[in-house]
Amino acid sequence: MNQVTVQEVQLHLLELLKNLNPGEAVQIVAGEQVVGRLVAEAGVARALRQPGSAVSTLTIVAEDDDHLQDFANYMP
Repeated sequence: MNQVTVQEVQLHLLELLKNLNPGEAVQIVAGEQVVGRLVAEAGVARALRQPGSAVSTLTIVAEDDDHLQDFANYMP
């Protein structure tokens, strides 16, 4: 585990974040005391979306005016 001072973190935070690998940590020290840790989150692996994966999951009913009665007070 690497160690950096508080001053280095203040000056180079973005660079430190870019160089951290998922799950890797850097200790932040002030003098001789560890005051914190900067830890890169492990990336979450997601399955890629596939075209057409939602086919037939939605049904549109053209002649369905019954539900509009619930909104009669809001319609002109």
